[in-house]
Amino acid sequence: QVQLVESGGGLVQPGGSLRLSCVASGIMLSVYTMGWYREAPGKQRELVATIFTSGTTNYADNMKGRFTIARDNAKNTVYLQMNSLKPEDTAVYYCNAAVSAVHYWGQGTQVTVDS
Repeated sequence: QVQLVESGGGLVQPGGSLRLSCVASGIMLSVYTMGWYREAPGKQRELVATIFTSGTTNYADNMKGRFTIARDNAKNTVYLQMNSLKPEDTAVYYCNAAVSAVHYWGQGTQVTVDS
């Protein structure tokens, strides 16, 4: 059974930082393109960042320079380091693993940016 389990969310003040983790079981992350997505209340789920099997990364424009995605294949884990957080970053953050037409999703972790 495939599971992606996110952790690291919480409440943080504007300008603060959080690091999200996504641990996979039942699959080898090394062969998957990994992504972080987020879904804010009343909005569609949007792509935050992607890391390919080559290690190449891609970010949504409004996350560039603030967020960093990384993977540790030995630990079957992908991370999202989030710095300079803003209230508009408040959302549920989801981990995604994709290869060809197969996608797996985690259950999400809540990030709230508020003073």
